[in-house]
Amino acid sequence: MRRQPKEDDATVEHDERGTGAVEVQDMLPSYGPDGIKGLFSSGYVFGAACLASLGGFSFGYDQGVISVINVMPQFHAAIPQAKSDFGKGFMTGMLLLGAFVGCIFMPYVADKISRKWALTVVVIIFDVGAIIQTSAQSYGMLVAGRAIGGIGVGTLAMGAPLYISEISPPNLRGTLLVLESICLVSGSVIAYWITFGMRLVNSEASFRVPFGLQMISATLVGVGIHFFPYSPRWLALVDRQEDCLQSLSRLRNLPLRDPKVQAEFNAIVNEVKHQKHMEEQLRPGVTGIKREALIWMDLFNRQTWKRTAVGVGVGQKGEMSLILSGIFNTLQLLTVLVCFLTIDKIGRRPLAILGGFLMGACYIVIAVLMALYGPDWSNPSAGWACVAMAFLYILVYGNTYSPLGWALPSEVFPNALRSKGVALSTCVNWLSNFIVGVVTPAMMANIGYGTYVFFALCCVLAGTWAFFLVPETTGKTLEQIDEVFGNVNKQLDSETTFQASREDRKLDV
Repeated sequence: MRRQPKEDDATVEHDERGTGAVEVQDMLPSYGPDGIKGLFSSGYVFGAACLASLGGFSFGYDQGVISVINVMPQFHAAIPQAKSDFGKGFMTGMLLLGAFVGCIFMPYVADKISRKWALTVVVIIFDVGAIIQTSAQSYGMLVAGRAIGGIGVGTLAMGAPLYISEISPPNLRGTLLVLESICLVSGSVIAYWITFGMRLVNSEASFRVPFGLQMISATLVGVGIHFFPYSPRWLALVDRQEDCLQSLSRLRNLPLRDPKVQAEFNAIVNEVKHQKHMEEQLRPGVTGIKREALIWMDLFNRQTWKRTAVGVGVGQKGEMSLILSGIFNTLQLLTVLVCFLTIDKIGRRPLAILGGFLMGACYIVIAVLMALYGPDWSNPSAGWACVAMAFLYILVYGNTYSPLGWALPSEVFPNALRSKGVALSTCVNWLSNFIVGVVTPAMMANIGYGTYVFFALCCVLAGTWAFFLVPETTGKTLEQIDEVFGNVNKQLDSETTFQASREDRKLDV
């Protein structure tokens, strides 16, 4: 005999007048304050987001490790081929190539087996690559390890913001997505100073230990993520509506019948149902992909000119160059922490616009100083002025484009296409990194200060792009963001939508 559902059962309330499809999309669930105060009321989601963000820590850790290992004599003695410029570049580039390949298959895995299990799979791949790098006895073995590890790095960096965006309440989504950037920069800073200290060890342990330590954070992600629920939007995508409601209730720490939970649940299910029939997703794709290219090209521009400003602009070599690079990384971490406190108060759009133009201004000043005093830098004060502009650039970048590069792409794509859209955006990330890393040295050698003029134009273009084409996503549910892009047809036949919802989610009575 069938039973009547109780209060705690996964039941769904519908608007019997047939207007629910429109009203749900118009309703904005408010789960409390934003920022730090909101995190205290959503501790469960905060814990899940912190754990998933450790995927970004793995990428940052690799960047910090390799930047110091590349100048270690112990490393060059063990792997002589890595001493040449080509050897260093190829070894570094293979991680980016692996990341690019990983992002191609990741969306299919994430859609098939869930965001949680996809993270576990790529953690295994990452750990295999880390083991090979740690034990490498030849250049070929090291390159293979970095390529395999790159698959894990790329997919972890993509999977974390995907999962976070889908579990976060709208009032905290920006703050929680900044965790990815915080962990990325933290990984770079921690790895940099660990490796900086290990360089004093007069044995192969100086570079093998830092290589091996990268497995800790990744393994925590792969194991710990299973203590948290599946993404409710993925559950809706695979027609597990009752599980979707249960997951949403657990994440929001509210009863199943709470009006806010019911409103968000109905919005998710209706949006997924509609998106499965959508054929045209042009505008969000353009915003996510093209803007991602600008953001990540700008990221690697920063990494490239940082080395140039410190090494060439100031004329410092060896120890001082390494120390200044570490200070740059640490400063970026502090600025990202500031953005963690402000992104959901200021909004994405103002940060994107202001950040683009201010970073462009920093590049222009550096270009002018290089044109007047470079390349011999007879005036040391001009060289240090470049370093000052580098610090200013990091202050702007860490508060704007560093977190936005992870937050926006995971917000602008609809549920049915989010994994593929974020993957494509992240692929552009790795491809941009690879291209900029290859062409920047040649640009510096041939056009000098013109390189920074080019970088400035990229930043100004990013700010202009944001001004004209990037809408504000702060405080909106992912389904309401789809409305901003025109992806959700609010004139859906309400009778049809209501009937379809009942058929898909009917319960035993």
